[in-house]
Amino acid sequence: MGWQSGRFKNIRQNTMILVDSSVWIDYFNGNITPQTDYLDAALGHNEIIMGDLILLEILSGFRLDKDYNTAKELLTALDLHSLCNPELAIKASEYYRTLRKKGITIRKTIDIIIATYCLENDVPLLHSDKDFIPFIDLFSLESLV
Repeated sequence: MGWQSGRFKNIRQNTMILVDSSVWIDYFNGNITPQTDYLDAALGHNEIIMGDLILLEILSGFRLDKDYNTAKELLTALDLHSLCNPELAIKASEYYRTLRKKGITIRKTIDIIIATYCLENDVPLLHSDKDFIPFIDLFSLESLV
């Protein structure tokens, strides 16, 4: 299936998308999921941005130098964005505190930063990580797939 198949009715062409490491890791490992299919369909039709912290997560996982170098070349060709600054750090802490008050704990700080970046910059997120669900449910984070 692909772009023209109509499988991804909610895909917005010519839209900036941030793809979480959970999807990129599956993509590089050849795992076929709805998210990797969506990423494959979006490549070449959307501006896929790469977050600096996501880049760190992905590249840190490669064991072989050849694979690392190939991935680094491909990923750094994307539009690289810094996901955090002092203002976003404060906003991320506010999202985190709101979730904690509701009894929700997010496992990884980086996920809070990624969700905050997307919310504050109105960028849809492609992910396969359950830690983003509270941001979708409570703060209207736009999630793809």
